[in-house]
Amino acid sequence: MRQRWVLLAALIAIGAAWGMTQPMAKVAVSEGYQHFGLIFWQMVIGAVLLGTVTWMRGAWFKLTRSRLAFLTMIALIGTVLPNSASYQAAAHLPSGVMSIVLSLVPMLAFPIALVLGLERFSGVRLIGLSLGLVGVALIALPKASLPDPAMVGWVMVALVAPIFYASEGNIVSKWGTHGLDAVQVLFGASSIGAVLALFLTLATGQWIDPRPPYGAPDGGLVASAVLHAFAYTGYVWLVGRAGAVFAVQVSYLVTGFGIVWAILLLSEAYSPYIWAALGLMFTGLFLVQPRKYERS
Repeated sequence: MRQRWVLLAALIAIGAAWGMTQPMAKVAVSEGYQHFGLIFWQMVIGAVLLGTVTWMRGAWFKLTRSRLAFLTMIALIGTVLPNSASYQAAAHLPSGVMSIVLSLVPMLAFPIALVLGLERFSGVRLIGLSLGLVGVALIALPKASLPDPAMVGWVMVALVAPIFYASEGNIVSKWGTHGLDAVQVLFGASSIGAVLALFLTLATGQWIDPRPPYGAPDGGLVASAVLHAFAYTGYVWLVGRAGAVFAVQVSYLVTGFGIVWAILLLSEAYSPYIWAALGLMFTGLFLVQPRKYERS
């Protein structure tokens, strides 16, 4: 019984940490920092933290040519490209809306898994995907949904991130991780991604000076990177202890906490359409979650 409560507390803590990354991203872009510069420092911080975890575990690995190609791909589709879209959208959209849009990841993963032959067709999961898309429509289409109708285009930009995240998960499921565990993959991808992001940052003039004085955006950037590293490592630990079916429930908490933190920290308020979209997203999440008898 005690172990069950420990696992439940861990699930809640991970969801709360992951959910706060969206408001922190909103703070990070609040005074003009651009996406490539933010991604570079995010990946540097993540690489340092996860490199420390890897060192403490004694889990250093050999970087072969195939692993380099794999980690480069993960860096691109798992961080550089989706985060580039997310940071740009976060500058224009409410943080809570970003959290709702990101809850599409499990739903979008289903049709990609069908194409790759990882899943069998499921009418229930198709309904879940459909509800998620209706939720997006409720955010984007009604004129009274968003604070400014001009934000609709940025909702489409925000959708880029869950598409990449859903693709990343399926690619890993299909072709594996070249003998690396999840923390090693994220450490390697963060290290390589930092190099790629540095070139993009310098080429586009988006360098962020790390020297003081520091303001709220700097705090938001550091907090987002640390929280993400903690949440991801915790999620990997939770999967190992409780299984994927239990751990995947964190999707609800990430979205829910993302909205709660946005209300408490950023004083955001939402229209009835946004709350209806949230209800549809949660229902869609429930329908697409893996069951014990399905592939997880």
